[in-house]
Amino acid sequence: MMTVYLLRHGETPYNADGNRYCGTTDVALTEKGIAQAKAIGQRLQPISFDAIYASPLQRAYNTAALACHEHLPVTKDERLTELDFGTWEGKTREEFIAENPSLWEQWDSAPEKYRAGGTGNTAAEIVSRVDEFFMEKVQQYSQGTLLVVAHNTVNRLYLAYKLGMPLRNYRRIVQENSAITSFTLSSQGELTLHQLNAR
Repeated sequence: MMTVYLLRHGETPYNADGNRYCGTTDVALTEKGIAQAKAIGQRLQPISFDAIYASPLQRAYNTAALACHEHLPVTKDERLTELDFGTWEGKTREEFIAENPSLWEQWDSAPEKYRAGGTGNTAAEIVSRVDEFFMEKVQQYSQGTLLVVAHNTVNRLYLAYKLGMPLRNYRRIVQENSAITSFTLSSQGELTLHQLNAR
């Protein structure tokens, strides 16, 4: 079994400003986000990691670097990049629903089929690439322990998929900034959830 400590990045200006959809927009951490990453690093200090991976977006990569207490490199992996929200990037849910309610209704009912914001990713695309990442890593680190830092929607879609939930229910899983979700993953791809959104 591979053990994974999965984090969402620390707070960004988009999170602080009415939870604007950030997606592939590459924004920095706020001062609060930096503090969150350092604090979770203290919580993770007793754990010995075999490898550390992060989305290449700076909010995730910098969270990983700040949380890392060992002399291990943080390896960027494109497959951990946040979902592209298309026309919703930079807007609050209230704003983009008012602009085009049908786009939200499609995504809300069947995100595996419809593209976020009309031009972004489908949930199926995200699940495919994130599952590919983890299945590759479980072959490399079958008895290892990894720290993985990614994003709110990516993390929730992957967990929903592995736990057998309809992908449209992904928002029922909470992933707060710099909180720990831990799970084990077998070489056959069976995920067992141990902690969710812990501090």
